[in-house]
Amino acid sequence: MGQKQQLSTDSTIDSKKKRRVNFATTVSSKEEAEAGTGHQIDPIDLNQFFGEDGKIYGYQGLKIVVWVSTLSFHAYTDITYESTSDRGKGITDLKAALQDMFAENIVEKKDDFFLTFSTEKQCISSAVSKGEKLEQNISTDNSDINIEIVRLVMGDMSAGLLYSRVVPLVLLLVDGSNPIDVTDSNWEMYIIVQKTTDQQGDNATKLLGFAASYRFFHYPDSLRLRLSQILVLPPYQQKGYGRRLLELLNHVTISENVYDLTVEEPVDSLQHIRYYIDVPRLRACNSVKPAVDAVVLSLKEANLSKRTQTSQLLPPLAVVDDVRKSLKINKKQFTQCWEILIYMSLSPADKYMENYRIFITDRVKANVIGKDSGTKEKRVVDIPNAFGESFVMYKSGDNEDSNVNVVDEDEKNQEEQLQKLVDERMKEIESIAQKISAENHG
Repeated sequence: MGQKQQLSTDSTIDSKKKRRVNFATTVSSKEEAEAGTGHQIDPIDLNQFFGEDGKIYGYQGLKIVVWVSTLSFHAYTDITYESTSDRGKGITDLKAALQDMFAENIVEKKDDFFLTFSTEKQCISSAVSKGEKLEQNISTDNSDINIEIVRLVMGDMSAGLLYSRVVPLVLLLVDGSNPIDVTDSNWEMYIIVQKTTDQQGDNATKLLGFAASYRFFHYPDSLRLRLSQILVLPPYQQKGYGRRLLELLNHVTISENVYDLTVEEPVDSLQHIRYYIDVPRLRACNSVKPAVDAVVLSLKEANLSKRTQTSQLLPPLAVVDDVRKSLKINKKQFTQCWEILIYMSLSPADKYMENYRIFITDRVKANVIGKDSGTKEKRVVDIPNAFGESFVMYKSGDNEDSNVNVVDEDEKNQEEQLQKLVDERMKEIESIAQKISAENHG
């Protein structure tokens, strides 16, 4: 999850490395585009669009400018260069590559692109009018603006059109992403929008972000809701909108009595936001506190170094089931939050840390040793927010229950790897606990 590199035009650089360029800007008006005051999209991975090595060949003094409208998500591209020359590797077809990126959203002429700010300014409003309003004037970091969350069900033409407009940004911002099926009504798109008034005094609607979820059948007569995509658009990040979308999904699962909510392969930054939401919910759950207290008492009184396993320190199945029924938190998420709940209830924590570390070691060992990796084909963009975390996430493979694979034939090296994972998990738990406590006392 490191800083993305810039796309290279130098053919001598190692072709195994992905080349990236920060060239796209989101703009909301002609004036913003011409003044260069739009929001830079950073970073963008263009590797998939420029061949296997992600390089551009044959140009000297190349400059690519891309404007993306935040009103309709049309795009205009401007390519300038000093000269071209074929040095044995051909000349990259930039126009075709950009067409692949933006598909039908691309506008050939600058003046036509500028016209979309007036002719297409109702694009989002039109889709919103066909959707189900779930929340209005919600509380965010900017409490004075008019914010709504609306649910769109795929299979409807307006919902499919809006999703198709934002697909290029999803593909650009997140590696390994794939579009959802806009004809399948099991897909739902939860959009968070801002109602505004433009310079002409007309009402306008801005799309701030969205989450896409899928409803799976759960035997014998219920449904599971799975979050598959979540994206807050670059100009509106670090304002709490992503977290609000997650909270809304929790509300939907409870109000509609869905079996539970799962997340496809949650990356670390997304998982942290889930902790910030779910741990306080669990602390307020009547059935959870007595169970946590019982485990904390065991950690304070027992010597776990003399015991062969710590499975009895996990939440009782009755509590797991109650949490799923009342909060719609699935078992895996609950057991991960459980580790944080116990840490936050140990007082003083340092005095009982040896026992707690043994408990976490057993948990890590059970979760990762010998299991198949579930992190393939996932990429993430991390952007700090008030919690020090934010995210743009897409998952294209297995489900949430997959784990990391630790493979090393040498037992000593495997133990070192295990202890490193334990150290990382301990630091993660401590950091999350501190932030949750700070929020509660803030």
